[in-house]
Amino acid sequence: MSAAQAGAKPYYYVPQPSHWPITGSFALLLMGSGAAFWMNSVAAGPWMVLAGFCVLLVMLFGWFGAVIGESEAHQYNARVDLSFRWSMGWFIFSEVMFFAAFFGALFYVRNLSVPDLGSLGSKLIWPDYTAAWPTVGPYIKQQFTPMGAIGVPLLNTIILLTSGFTLTLAHHALQVGRRGAVKLWLAATILLGFTFIGFQAYEYIHAYSALNLKLSTGVYGSTFYMLTGFHGLHVTIGAIMLSVMLARVLRGHFTADHHFAFEAAAWYWHFVDVVWLLLFVLVYWL
Repeated sequence: MSAAQAGAKPYYYVPQPSHWPITGSFALLLMGSGAAFWMNSVAAGPWMVLAGFCVLLVMLFGWFGAVIGESEAHQYNARVDLSFRWSMGWFIFSEVMFFAAFFGALFYVRNLSVPDLGSLGSKLIWPDYTAAWPTVGPYIKQQFTPMGAIGVPLLNTIILLTSGFTLTLAHHALQVGRRGAVKLWLAATILLGFTFIGFQAYEYIHAYSALNLKLSTGVYGSTFYMLTGFHGLHVTIGAIMLSVMLARVLRGHFTADHHFAFEAAAWYWHFVDVVWLLLFVLVYWL
């Protein structure tokens, strides 16, 4: 059955009852309980977290595998495709709000808290404090060097922007049926993504060893690592998603008019690109 015929189905596909949701819930219960035990020095805590993570991986492979099988069997019509698009759109919106909270914290600290600490009333309490960014705050006396924009951050910016371009080329090649080009540009995107992660790991090692910049280095260190660290996690997730898309392309999945999973991964990757541009300007440059 062709994708066009599948799209013409009048009904909305309802899958059979699945055990994957309860499996995922059990995994999260294990991880949450294990984390609580771990923080309270209970010996079983780390093992519970590890077990929960393993169960979560099994759930992800199993559930996504079931969805992929249904998709390749052309069980989904245009209505199901639209629901997938809305779901991915709302997921990315939730990620936008996630990063907005951290950018909001950075804005509050730089534009409200630090100037307030330099006011006359605060000067009576902390007379030696200089209200300027970057800062560790009035309590911590630890010296550090802030991370500059030129160097690894600029190189990573070029790498990530280039990856967005190569992914767009891969998407266009898929739309016109050039599968060889899809594999080439998608592989290049994945390579650039993991290169970005490697350079960020190098940047963190340099920050800790040479700049004395740590998560505990006051408010600058905490905002720096929370924003860049969570972004690095999202790049890692995005690179894994694109790797799965490449594996599916190699297996003959996707056609010019039937490839939403590829599009969803591309949306996510472009979102990661935009977040990095904001990070580069607001965290490294300004």
